[in-house]
Amino acid sequence: GRIEQIKAEIEKTTSDYDIEKLQERLAKLAGGVAQINVGAATEAEMKEKKARVEDALHACRAAVEEGLLPGGGVPMLRALPALDKVKCSGDEKIGVDIVRRAMVAPIKQIAENAGLDGSIVAHKVMESKEKNFG
Repeated sequence: GRIEQIKAEIEKTTSDYDIEKLQERLAKLAGGVAQINVGAATEAEMKEKKARVEDALHACRAAVEEGLLPGGGVPMLRALPALDKVKCSGDEKIGVDIVRRAMVAPIKQIAENAGLDGSIVAHKVMESKEKNFG
């Protein structure tokens, strides 16, 4: 990812200044430390924004401790082939089809909320061989 890209840039560059700045950037990325600056017009707004940032931080920490999956409905898309293996007919087949549509719905809605065509986004994710794509 980005860390490898910065390492490659360090190898290529001849400027001491650029090397120093790239090494600083690499240290920040590899060190797992982030600085978040939050500004607001009022004290009340600042407290509310700070609470949101703290909630996000706690969610990130929980994800790191418990493990995480790619977001946006990608895991459900990756699980769709398992439905193809279900042997059924009649009402059971209708139930499997309902589950299939339900598993595609989150990624389609997220894409549409972003102003994209949800069906196209879902198709691109399903076609991708990269497991973390999405």
